[in-house]
Amino acid sequence: MKKNILFLLIMCLVASCATKIKKPEQRSKFMKGFNTYYNTLFNAKDALNSEFTSRDKGHKDNFYAPYIPILTFEDQPLGSDLGQSAAFAENSMKMAEVNAPSSGRGMPGMPPGKPANGNSPENPDDLQNKGATTLEIAEAKAQKAITKYSVIRSGEEKNKKIFDAYMILVQSRIYQNKAVQALDALNYVFTHMKDDKRLPLARIYQGVAYAKIEDYHKAHETFAKLKGEDINKSYAKLLSIYYAESLLDAGKKEEAATELDRAFELNSDRKLKSRIAYLRGQVSENLGQNDKARESFTQAYKYANDFEFEVKSQIAIAKTFNGKGDYNGAKNYLEGISKKGTYGSRKNEFYYALGLMANKAGKQDEAQQFFRKSLFEKVSDPQVRGLTYYEIGKSYLEKNDYIGAGTYYDSALAVMTYEPSKILLKDQSGYIKKISKNYYLIKKNDSILSLAKMSEPQKTDFFTKYIAKLKAKEEREEQERRRAERSKGFDGGDYSANSIFANNANSFEDFGVTTKGFYFSNTGTISKGTSSFKQIWGDRALSDNWRYSKKMATIEDMKNEALGVTSAPNPRRFEATYYIEQIPTDQEKLGQLKKDRDTASLGLGVMYQNYFTNTPLATKTLYDLVDVKPEEKVMLQALYEIFAMNYQKNPQASERAKQILLADYPYTSYAEFARNPKNNSFVKSSADVENEYKKAYALYESEKFADSRDIIDQTIQKYPKDALIPKFQLLNAFNTGKMSGKEVMILQLEQIALNYSKTPEGIKAKEMLNYLKSELSFQATDNKGNTLPQQPGAPVQPVQNKNNGIPQNPPGNDLNSQLQQSVQNIEVDPKKSNQKSKRPKNSIPDGPPEMSK
Repeated sequence: MKKNILFLLIMCLVASCATKIKKPEQRSKFMKGFNTYYNTLFNAKDALNSEFTSRDKGHKDNFYAPYIPILTFEDQPLGSDLGQSAAFAENSMKMAEVNAPSSGRGMPGMPPGKPANGNSPENPDDLQNKGATTLEIAEAKAQKAITKYSVIRSGEEKNKKIFDAYMILVQSRIYQNKAVQALDALNYVFTHMKDDKRLPLARIYQGVAYAKIEDYHKAHETFAKLKGEDINKSYAKLLSIYYAESLLDAGKKEEAATELDRAFELNSDRKLKSRIAYLRGQVSENLGQNDKARESFTQAYKYANDFEFEVKSQIAIAKTFNGKGDYNGAKNYLEGISKKGTYGSRKNEFYYALGLMANKAGKQDEAQQFFRKSLFEKVSDPQVRGLTYYEIGKSYLEKNDYIGAGTYYDSALAVMTYEPSKILLKDQSGYIKKISKNYYLIKKNDSILSLAKMSEPQKTDFFTKYIAKLKAKEEREEQERRRAERSKGFDGGDYSANSIFANNANSFEDFGVTTKGFYFSNTGTISKGTSSFKQIWGDRALSDNWRYSKKMATIEDMKNEALGVTSAPNPRRFEATYYIEQIPTDQEKLGQLKKDRDTASLGLGVMYQNYFTNTPLATKTLYDLVDVKPEEKVMLQALYEIFAMNYQKNPQASERAKQILLADYPYTSYAEFARNPKNNSFVKSSADVENEYKKAYALYESEKFADSRDIIDQTIQKYPKDALIPKFQLLNAFNTGKMSGKEVMILQLEQIALNYSKTPEGIKAKEMLNYLKSELSFQATDNKGNTLPQQPGAPVQPVQNKNNGIPQNPPGNDLNSQLQQSVQNIEVDPKKSNQKSKRPKNSIPDGPPEMSK
């Protein structure tokens, strides 16, 4: 009996352990769901959450970018469905660039990623051994869960946990910049899980994927449709955030601001509300709505649970101060909190904010005091230190102190961390250096020319006063030097334990560089040390007591260098004759100085307009140049620039330049442009065309009219839009008149008057037509060309002369004079013209820079 019982037990055990092979459709939904979650899916979710946690810890907001992202990786509104949902924020981070094996669609009825041959996807453990990223592992595990535990019956997915697997798969792909493959996976969800209550979440990620590939139309269409549906509140929170950021990425700022208002109301988490409010403030500021922006930044500060966010919110509030509020109250508040607890470590940032606020209130001097106070505080944010340098430099620029502005701009570039700001500032710094070169050349040459005009007694008196000031300055510097030597902290080279410089973090040996061996033998340590030194001490002159010298002293040295003043003292510097001897007296040298000065003034005016779009200052600079009567080529260019930059927006400012051009230089291309500035179909004349015109005109004067006409025809065909074409046409009309008679010449003149009605050639053609037509009347001839007898009552016909009917002596002019006045006397290159209103005898005709064909 016992043997039978034992036998039965063994048989039951074998039967229970035997595996019954079932088709996937016959698998137990409960058991498959259980196995799915507690095996592969759990590991996939854990890998994805591990990636989120890692990224969240490494997340650092860039408050200097146009916009901050709303979501960091621990602030997901969806806590219960997937543990942590993906925070897709393109502006906040750089997605991982990976090359995970892509998975296409499987066989019909099979989920994506399931190979057609039934083999499992690559083992996640193998991927881990190969050094794959966490996202790749999460993707592979999600694919494995789908392949192994999917239960499809009648075209519907019965294992509800597969939805979670697909969401993990979609998120991991989105974060790997594989949005198209994410969309492919979502299509399976929409096809086989149509009735799942969590489908709105899939729709949200569908919109995110569309936004990722910049298909904003489909993204917004998806989000807007979901917004109109009654969805779970957690989904609505996530939708509002993604929708707002997508609108912002598409450049729809007004709509994004509206959606951010909705997101702010929907989300109750303090950190999320703070970030939403800050982003809304940035958008409002870009829209020029400073009051609304200030209110949003205030809300961001109110809800902030991060010290850095609090400080940056306060700076943003100060930036959007409209100048009309309670400035003193706001100032006292910022000064007060900057002295409290941990806020004291950010004094430099609060002083910077106070400076911005003072500027908005119109208190420029007070603003500069705050900016300079900021420089004396410890650096907490290098970008803020750079912006402080920039604000000080901008004040120098407004005073036309380009050396000072350039110095502070260079300091800003050395410490700034936000690359777009550095690029813009680098361009401005380059522009300032170019302007500075011209500006100080003008000042130097003006000084020399003014001194050269003085009489000897005036020169002696001027330099006597200068020497007195120089003596007083040197005496003050000597007293300061002695005071520094007597001071307690004089650096006499003593770095012993008793010295105030001992163990100083800013000492010579520690500028952020730790190295062994001789310091100056390593170029890397020298470079880093130099950079650190400049951040702490600024640009210092190589002189005694450099620790106690002001940074501005180097700016003065640079100004003196630009003006040609040597820094090394000369033994004769207290003698008036020393300076008088250096003033040039040769007229040729003085003339060259004035020419250089005028050319620099022209360049300075053009740079004001081109670099900083400062039209009023550019106009004033160029009119000052016109008033000193420069040489003609500079005068013409200055008048042209004044007219070109003002005739549309400020006609009053351009009127004087226009009248000078028309009165003193009527036959130049610049005058023609002033007459008709909107005519823009002609290009400037080239040297080749000018030479061809010279040849054609020389042949005309030599009475080789056919040869002249051939050159003209070839040139017109080769250069149909050259500025000299009207001149060629008019010259060709005179060739025709000589060869074929005035009837044919009249036809050509009529065409010139029609085609070039507003040019000097068109006007001259009309004058010639009035004269020539007054001499014409009908004359009947027979078949052989013989004149028929005059009919009774018919007008008397003038006798045709031997010059083909063209009168030799029109009223007040002969033909040659007529030709020269009409086709000859406008300079091709205004820069080569030495005349004003007079027309030189053998000059080449010119047209405006651009004329109609």
